[in-house]
Amino acid sequence: MSIVVLFIVLFALILFGVPIAVSLGISAMVAMIAFTSHDITGIPEIFISAFKPTLMAIPMFILAGSLLSKGSAAQRIIDFAKSMVGHLPGGLPMSAILACIIFAAVSGSSPATVVAIGSVMFLAIQQAGYPKSYAVGAITSAGSLGILIPPSVVMIVYGVTASGLSGLDGKEIVVSIEALFKAGIVPGILIGVMMMIWTYIGAKRLGHKATKPEPLSVRIKHFMRAFWALLIIVVVIGGIYGGIFTATEAAAIAAVYAFIISVFVYRDLKLKDLYSVCLDAAITTAMIFAIIGSAVVFAHFLTSERIPHHIAEYLISQNMSWWVFLIVVNILLFIMGQFMEPSSVVMIMTPLLLPIAVSLGIDPVHFGIIMVINMEIGMITPPVGLNLFVASSLTGMDLKNVVVSILPWLGVMVFGLALVAYVPQISLCLVD
Repeated sequence: MSIVVLFIVLFALILFGVPIAVSLGISAMVAMIAFTSHDITGIPEIFISAFKPTLMAIPMFILAGSLLSKGSAAQRIIDFAKSMVGHLPGGLPMSAILACIIFAAVSGSSPATVVAIGSVMFLAIQQAGYPKSYAVGAITSAGSLGILIPPSVVMIVYGVTASGLSGLDGKEIVVSIEALFKAGIVPGILIGVMMMIWTYIGAKRLGHKATKPEPLSVRIKHFMRAFWALLIIVVVIGGIYGGIFTATEAAAIAAVYAFIISVFVYRDLKLKDLYSVCLDAAITTAMIFAIIGSAVVFAHFLTSERIPHHIAEYLISQNMSWWVFLIVVNILLFIMGQFMEPSSVVMIMTPLLLPIAVSLGIDPVHFGIIMVINMEIGMITPPVGLNLFVASSLTGMDLKNVVVSILPWLGVMVFGLALVAYVPQISLCLVD
């Protein structure tokens, strides 16, 4: 009964437009007062306990993405992508997708990727003779890769949440953020390439032909112009993968690096611009941290009432296999992703689902990637898909038409999710 009341109050508050962080906190407090003897004066302590040192990576990565998205890094990456694949049928939208993949690895933010690439490429793709819906669908969908290709704020949230849990056997679950970053590389590239293939096939059907490829000298020129922006990927991912520094240290390095190339190398940001850049990053960080703190209070109620154990016992009694369990998980996460912000879904559902997944033999890192891909899909599905609103504001299309535009690429992402979910080695091939 307590879990029913908990979620009824939560979704009622969300439907009335109450912010996610407040909805999580209030619903947990109502359930505690109604069904337990918990002393609610201890809630602030539970809230504060959420902020572990590892979370310091979040504001640093957000700041790095903000610095790069405000400067010319996005345009340089777009020019490089166009020189590589722009000559193919569907070359321009494919260039946009490739630029999204690269910029996602630079910024770690899905909406920032859509804004940075879409503001340049939406009009260019239309002027090349493609339907407006083609440009919107390709970029809005590919932009969601910003939370799968590392660095990823959602992965950090999952890693911190998962590492505080115990399995049904009482053993502590440990998930390193470095392992999650490694696990996101191949699925992110795979889904991005699948989107590009779909775009290529669609462009040929529309009658677009291949053109003469850019000379090698031009490709090298664009690569060199984008070199310093591209190098941040090598620095962050290479440093983590090579064991040179942790994810938190990589975040700090990324922020300093982004500042240096934006202000002193590319010189497209002035010192006076830093106030607005830092303010944007601070607002985003505050929003995410408020959600994290409230979600920890919410999760504390779930675990203290042994709700995950009760659900697990029921599922096990039904003799549910791991692959059937993943079908249920994907449907549940798809629904929740349509209504809630990714970090809040991860914070709520990880304590419920991960202990069960581990008991069924599913690797916790692999399970994390499944959750993140579901959150990607949530970014492009109504009614709360943030990328949809970003694309609508950038292009002037109404929300309904934006949703229709992304459907073919949404199908590609769902197929990619199925591949990653049922072929664990796609996620785990780079994980030690």
